[in-house]
Formats: sequence, C-alpha cells, structure tokens
Amino acid sequence: MPMATRKATRDDLSDVEIAHRIAAGDRDQLVLLMRRYNQTLYRTARSILKDDAEAEDAVQEAYLLAYRAMAGFRGDAKMSTWLVRIVANEAIGRLRKRIRRAEVIPLNDTMEQDAVSASFSAGDAWSAQPDHHASRMETRRLLEMKIDQLPDAFRAVFVLRAVEELTVEETAAALDIPQATVRTRFFRARSLLRESIEREADSALEDAFAFAGERCDRIVAGVLARLG
Repeated sequence: MPMATRKATRDDLSDVEIAHRIAAGDRDQLVLLMRRYNQTLYRTARSILKDDAEAEDAVQEAYLLAYRAMAGFRGDAKMSTWLVRIVANEAIGRLRKRIRRAEVIPLNDTMEQDAVSASFSAGDAWSAQPDHHASRMETRRLLEMKIDQLPDAFRAVFVLRAVEELTVEETAAALDIPQATVRTRFFRARSLLRESIEREADSALEDAFAFAGERCDRIVAGVLARLG
C-alpha cells in the first residue's frame, strides 16, 4: 500500500479503533498518537508543574498509564480529552508530592472574584518575516513568564482554552470541573494577564528612547564644537 494511502487510512480511524490497535501492540499507531498529542499534553503538564523537565516526565508517565488502559477505552470521551485528563492528574499528583501538601490545585472549588472587563488574545500577531524573529521570541518569553505567574487554578484553564484552543466543554471534561467554572477562570485569567502585561509595558515606557550617556555627551560636544 502506498505511504499516502496508508497514512490516510490511519487518519480515518476512530478513537476507539486507534485504542484497540495500540492495545493489540501496534507501536506505529502509538507513535502517531504521541506525535499528535505531545504538544497538548506537554503544555497541560507544564501549566501545572511550571517545570520543563518534570512536565516531560509527567507526559511520558501519562502515556504509559494510557497505554496500559487502552484496552478499556470505550470512546465515552474524545481521545484528546482522555489523555489530557490523565496527564493533568499525573501532574497534580507530582505537584502534591513535591510540596508535601494534601491539596495543591483546587480544581473543584468555586472561585468567586470580581471580573474585570478585558480582552486578550494569545495568538501570534507578529509577521513571520525574519526581521521580526527577535521581537517574536521576546514576546513569547514575556507571555510564558506572565502565564507562569497566573494562580494555579487559572493557569491550566488558560493554557487549555487560549493556547491549545480546547472548547469550554473539552476543558471542563479534561480538568473535571463545571463548564461555568471554566468560563469564570478563563475570563479572570485573561484579565490578570492583560493587567500584568500592561504594568510591564508601563514600566518599560519609563526607559524608552533613553537619552543619557553617550548620546547626551555627543550632542553637547557637537554643539560646543560648532560654537568654536
């Protein structure tokens, strides 16, 4: 069978069929599954653990847990939702173990906070041209830092909704929280993130177009030289 036809056939498989093939020992299908969901699962684990290396470990452990449970997958939820839930539970367990507390991320609480009207898009608004690469990298680093600073309960919801673009329903199922809680936390996370970035911009403005130093000396020297 030609490669293109074989790939198309695999892409057309249902989640249940994929699970059954993996459970039967189809390692190629397992590799395809991991490559399809690696980024989503890593971002989920990273949003909870805030540690790159540990997030990678959590994703690997989640895949092993999922692999052992593949035979029992019945398609009650989407494969992506099922996997995100597994990695989220794995990451939360690691976080609890890390700081030796019974409760770390209150995923099931109702957080009542005054909502601040705001809008924020995590999408890339920069041009893909090479001369914007440095600016894009700096913007990405700033966003990642500010997302890391979000409260624990907000951060996972924000990453799944804004970065991974999961629906409210998918996010609620993955984190096992009500849809109304997803909406509230996502709205508040956007507000907090916007406020944080605006404070950063206001602080940076104070140093914009700095004049002291060599430029100041150069102008003074230039004027004096012209005056003779």
